[in-house]
Amino acid sequence: MEKKLSEKALRIIKKMQQNELTESVIYEKIARFAKGEENKQTLLRLAAEEKAHYEIWKKYTGIAMKPEKGKIFKYSLIARVLGFTFAVKLMENGESGAQKEYELLANEVEESVHIRQQEEEHEAALLEMLDEESLRYVGSMVLGMNDALVELTGSLAGFTFAMQNTRLIALSGLIMGISATFSMASSEFLAAKSEGRTDAFKSCTYTGIAYLITVALLILPYLLLGNSQYMTALFAMIAIVILIIAGFTYYISVAQGEKFRPRFLEMSLISIGVAVISFFVGILAKKFLGVDL
Repeated sequence: MEKKLSEKALRIIKKMQQNELTESVIYEKIARFAKGEENKQTLLRLAAEEKAHYEIWKKYTGIAMKPEKGKIFKYSLIARVLGFTFAVKLMENGESGAQKEYELLANEVEESVHIRQQEEEHEAALLEMLDEESLRYVGSMVLGMNDALVELTGSLAGFTFAMQNTRLIALSGLIMGISATFSMASSEFLAAKSEGRTDAFKSCTYTGIAYLITVALLILPYLLLGNSQYMTALFAMIAIVILIIAGFTYYISVAQGEKFRPRFLEMSLISIGVAVISFFVGILAKKFLGVDL
């Protein structure tokens, strides 16, 4: 090296060198089980670029490094469970704080400007080329989940005061939830068919699965708690609703690059608002109909 680097610059380069090597191995590992030849090739191209960046940084440090096994395991597991698109975009989002480090490095290492530009433009373009089946049907999943959250949250809240018995509430919610699952899935199938889509069955399957999972999670507190603990079950159900919305919204915000906060607030306010209204409807229904269970 012609120019002696400062200790701070060398520390930043070592960190980046380690990250580039680790991420190149992660891309290679995910490419082995990612579906679709184009996806595999895109991931391998990303791996090659990360490895090339590692080699550039190696010229400055003179150190041969080993990839971080913990990080490789973490993102490989995420890719298998939540999909490779989510995993690689989550990994790249974690590098957002590197901007300041590149700016500090630019004064001492001119190549850092080129590397930063390549990561921002070329790698971002490659990430957008990833085409994962589950993300193509995210609209169907959102439809199923949203519908289940709004309908069942409201119904269970209404049932809670009207029945005041966790087993009866769970039974009513289960019957309604399963019926609504088939209704929602068949509606999605017919809608997709009418649009001339060839993936109608797959689309309705994603909708139905999302609806059914949501139903099961919302009814769970009423099944686990005692008959007289219906109010505790109600609050637990609302907490589960918020967690479901937060988890799914975070997934979408990472995988599709959408903003988390607006979508989360919108879905939470709708679901909880419907629950509150339905709870008071249950109170009024019990009072005026004179039903005492």
